Amino acid sequence: MMESWKRQVQQFAIVAGIAFAIVLFFTRADFGYDFHWAVLWEMNPTYQEVFGLWLLRGLLLTIEISLISTVISLLLGTFFGIARLSNFKPLYWFATAYVEFFRNTPLLVQLFFWYFAFPLGLPDALREFLYDHNYELIAATGGLTIYTSAFIAEIVRAGIQAIPKGHLEAAASSGLSRAQALRFVILPQAFRIIMPPLGSELLNNMKNSSLAMTIGVADLCWQAQQIESFTFRGFEATTAATVIYLSLSLIISMLMNSVNHHLEVGQEKELSLLDKALGLMVRPFLLLVLFIAGGLRWIQRCLIPEKNESLEVEATYMSSGAQWLERLLSVLSMAGKAAFLILLFALLIALGYGISGFNWNVIFDNFRSLLIWTFPHGLGGEIFYGLGGLSLSIVLAFIALTTSFIIGLVAGLGRLSKSPLISTPSVLYIELVRGNPLIMVIFWVYFFSPILTGIQMDVFWSASIAFIIFSGAYLAEIVRAGVKAIPPGQMEAATASGLNYFKAMRFVILPQALKMMIPAIVGQFIALFKDTSLAYIIGVFELTTVAQTINNRVMIYPFEIYTTVAVLYFVCCYSMSIVARRLERKYTPEIHSGIPDMA
Repeated sequence: MMESWKRQVQQFAIVAGIAFAIVLFFTRADFGYDFHWAVLWEMNPTYQEVFGLWLLRGLLLTIEISLISTVISLLLGTFFGIARLSNFKPLYWFATAYVEFFRNTPLLVQLFFWYFAFPLGLPDALREFLYDHNYELIAATGGLTIYTSAFIAEIVRAGIQAIPKGHLEAAASSGLSRAQALRFVILPQAFRIIMPPLGSELLNNMKNSSLAMTIGVADLCWQAQQIESFTFRGFEATTAATVIYLSLSLIISMLMNSVNHHLEVGQEKELSLLDKALGLMVRPFLLLVLFIAGGLRWIQRCLIPEKNESLEVEATYMSSGAQWLERLLSVLSMAGKAAFLILLFALLIALGYGISGFNWNVIFDNFRSLLIWTFPHGLGGEIFYGLGGLSLSIVLAFIALTTSFIIGLVAGLGRLSKSPLISTPSVLYIELVRGNPLIMVIFWVYFFSPILTGIQMDVFWSASIAFIIFSGAYLAEIVRAGVKAIPPGQMEAATASGLNYFKAMRFVILPQALKMMIPAIVGQFIALFKDTSLAYIIGVFELTTVAQTINNRVMIYPFEIYTTVAVLYFVCCYSMSIVARRLERKYTPEIHSGIPDMA
């Protein structure tokens, strides 16, 4: 206890020292920039506005988008996660196609499709109605919901697969139907298991909402950029937005950790004050849910009278009401499957009709540009002889991953250090970067590194540095998890054989840890490759920027352009995900094989 208290005091002192050094650096150094923080709370004499209120309005809209998309994506993700385990093959195929396609295409491309292309396929009256009712917000929330639900579906599927198959068999032997077994046995256990990754995904959902600014939604990120354009005080506005995003991330993490503490099973753990406060806050909602569930059970008992053993000759005979209900459910199940097949067939016809109406000449004429842009005939000053499009996205992701791995290795090992002088800066770097959206990191590097360094970099290298900083924080956690997975006895044996810390890491720990890290590193490369689409924001001519440039030139073919771009991203990402799954099967010692089948 005393050691823990002493370490916390040391960490606090180090954080205070780092903060003091940063303040001293910014106040003493001459950057040629006059900091004016009062711009956030003073009344601007020119516009008669308090710009800090703009950030608050953006914060409220960010919270609104995050909450709506979270609730709907949880429902969708649960449905598609269960559907991916269904024995009904058409439903399984549809759910798999949905999950794999939306997981393996960048969110930014999806938002562009929903905002620029999708309305053109609607009737004129409906399109005008959407444009008159804040379609930007609808497209952003809907696109974010679909994207997040695809990831939640995989989390739910993994949680259900983690439940021993015997639990489903025991539920069936107890007389529960598959739906009842899923409701009362499988899902409650699955959600306990998946709470940590689910919390991380909901946190990512909040950070991903920052991309809504690209289609004109006045969220927190958009408001920060508006303040910069109105006042030229981008440093102050972006700093404030960064602090707000970090605060949101911290709050979401604390809430999800508290929920996880409440749901933990096994060894008793004393709840903190925050855990108890959260329990009191959600208790009225739980009582409401219990009241509704009780009402539904009462209705069920009225429809299906309980058996009276004294009046039955055989206890195994069902009442006529139960038999009637079972037949009704069987008919409804068959009708539901038939309706699903009809809807799926109609969807496939609509997709086929839409694709057949494509102007394929637009795709063929611009396909080379989407792959390599103007390479090798780039104009003077263009990087890599005009290389762009998909090729530049791959190059950008490769440079960022290989360089950030070194940073991630140092930061990950630093976080495991017993010395607070080493671990505290590592933790600060990891949490500060992971607590912010990637778009904010890009803004910091592109707009403000010239102020701090006096060097004006090409947009490609600005994007590369931003991706390196961002990816390094995530790779650090992968390294930390890989090293912690090695039994402590390995390090003890290496030390006993005369190796110092660095040699033990070099020759004993890291070779084993890296083998286990390979699937996660491949997954990080896939995520990084999709994230390269955000370089569009500062004008790097990667695939998304090239697509937007072509779309602005041809004007009336957004379906063709964005569908082609989505397919290119999907082919690359899905191919890499297949490699990641094979590596995971190869390097994972045990893979649970008892998978409950969900009809």
